[in-house]
Amino acid sequence: MHVHKSDLSLLLVFHAIYQEGSLTRAADVLHLTQPAVSHALARLRLRLGDPLFTRQGQHMIPSAMARHMAMPVAQALTTLESVWLHDAEFQPANAELEFRLGMRDVLEAHVLPGLMRVLRTAAPGIQLSSVRVERRHLSSMLSSGQLDIAVDVYLPVTDGLRSCRLTQEALAVVIGPSFDPQRALTLDDYLQGDHILVSSRRQGLGLEDMELQRLGLSRRIALRCQHYYAACQVVAQTELLLTMPLSYAKLLTQDSPNSIRPLPVSMPGMDIYIYWHSRREDEPAHRWLREQLMKVTLSGTSLT
Repeated sequence: MHVHKSDLSLLLVFHAIYQEGSLTRAADVLHLTQPAVSHALARLRLRLGDPLFTRQGQHMIPSAMARHMAMPVAQALTTLESVWLHDAEFQPANAELEFRLGMRDVLEAHVLPGLMRVLRTAAPGIQLSSVRVERRHLSSMLSSGQLDIAVDVYLPVTDGLRSCRLTQEALAVVIGPSFDPQRALTLDDYLQGDHILVSSRRQGLGLEDMELQRLGLSRRIALRCQHYYAACQVVAQTELLLTMPLSYAKLLTQDSPNSIRPLPVSMPGMDIYIYWHSRREDEPAHRWLREQLMKVTLSGTSLT
């Protein structure tokens, strides 16, 4: 295939459909009409001799060839964008960009308010999309350009990714109104009580359980659920105990019958990191956003 202007525009369309999983959303991202996107996809199908995407309900499902193409196309487009932007002076106030951040709800509640306050003042044209990403896919999504930045606990990552420690988040225990408010939570209380474990995984130990195991201790999990908000609602109506990040616990216990106690066993806090691909290292807009994340965190408006 000879590379010329039309080929590059077709690759932009391919990338948008792959990321969005929808012709309508791809058209919105590209600021094109849906018929124009459909026409471009038809040209790509003819040129490559492959359907690339098939419709299932409201979703466009990629073919094997499309999945094979996705990462190299994303890398190529990111490289081209970096060439255009490398020597350009980034002006946040005039920027019209969208960034995708991978993070979980516990981090959203702390990172997004402070970060959006900065963006609405300094860079109102920048849009953010925060998405939940399975940790096993984090490296590939950063490499393919499906994510610009991820914020998560410490994770082993593949070559080509960069990371930087943002902060360490302390753990605390949320207790319900059935617990004597005048009494401290002892280690015996903690080990003999029944607990809630919040995890997106179907099975396996939580971080606190692994640390307890290392100390030769264990606790009983009575409920495993997906979100801290739901877990706090359960705590309010039962005697169950919930171990969670302290700053998020403070948010969720406001106007609540629950209260917070120090964790009665010495455990290291949760290290929170920011992750990005090395191709984006010197991209002015990307570097600026990373700097804002760091400032928001260190200023105490987010995780600490």
